[in-house]
Amino acid sequence: MTTADLECLELSKRFGDFTAVDQVSFSVPSGTFFSILGPSGCGKTTIMRMVAGFLDPSSGDIQIKGKSVLDVAPNKRPVNMVFQHLALFPMMNIADNIGYGLRRQGLAKSEIARKVDEALDRIGLPGIGKRKVEELSGGQKQRVAIARCMVLEPDVLLLDEPLGALDLKLREHMKIELKSLQAAFDTTFVYITHDQSEALVMSDQIAVMNKGRFEQVGSGRDLYYRPQTAFVAGFVGESNRWRGKVTRSDAGGALQLTTEAGLVVTGADNGRGLAVGAEAQIFVRPEAIRISRKQDELAHFENRMVGKVQSLLFNGAASRAILRSEANGDDIEVTLPQSGEFADLTRGDDLHFGWSGEQANAFAVEAD
Repeated sequence: MTTADLECLELSKRFGDFTAVDQVSFSVPSGTFFSILGPSGCGKTTIMRMVAGFLDPSSGDIQIKGKSVLDVAPNKRPVNMVFQHLALFPMMNIADNIGYGLRRQGLAKSEIARKVDEALDRIGLPGIGKRKVEELSGGQKQRVAIARCMVLEPDVLLLDEPLGALDLKLREHMKIELKSLQAAFDTTFVYITHDQSEALVMSDQIAVMNKGRFEQVGSGRDLYYRPQTAFVAGFVGESNRWRGKVTRSDAGGALQLTTEAGLVVTGADNGRGLAVGAEAQIFVRPEAIRISRKQDELAHFENRMVGKVQSLLFNGAASRAILRSEANGDDIEVTLPQSGEFADLTRGDDLHFGWSGEQANAFAVEAD
């Protein structure tokens, strides 16, 4: 059995009466890109700081390579950390920045030079060792910051929202770069972010965190298509949602929800056992909804509506439309087909739209 590079066991952190992290347990196998995804204030940075040794847990254990590190000082732990603000030393050139930790360890100059050159090769920036930090682009600085950590050969690299300070286009590019770097160094990455796109694109496993707890841990595909809680369904990706009472439920998992406005929506509870009379909400992805100018083309869908186009959100292949339902005045977001069939769509156009009950995920409404 392979030992996990990082394992947290019943980890908790309390600040007075406030519990920031509440008995969280997870395991990160060697060579994995593991992300903790959640809104601001959910506790993800607190976990990162406890793993790094900057905060002491209130209870629980942190193990790296099977050994507890609770009594190990931050500078002695086999982890390193990349922050949003990269903290490269402006008075040093690139080679000196990358070799800083190695000099602190007392390595010979020739060994430091060899390791720095190897690191520059692996991040795709050979020969820039003599350049100054100010001469690099944002993406190059990001790679140098990672190289500075990786030359120390940590068991785990912690990344605290490192793309947050980059512009949008560079951030999109660095998502791919970071995943490639993680594979090149074959090191375990633990990445925290509130940006679902970053987590979905890069991660092998994602933990979705809310109010100090993990709601679900799984692949991006699992979280997107098979959310286990209403929070995950609403936080990961975009969704239309309706709330009401369950007015029909059968043994096969299909149910019917009726909203206060009288709208009837069919969905699936996926084994959650929602009973008739229960307060529930149904989530439907914009891309699960089909649109047509002809009613009969959607006759096979359990859920069918008519609406007017309120606005068009052009974004190339990811373009969407906001439709206002004639039935109850709800605004519903739908993904436009990439075929170009609806390229002439304009505000005020009437459309039929529908979706399958199997693609409508139902959850009980939790008490406040």
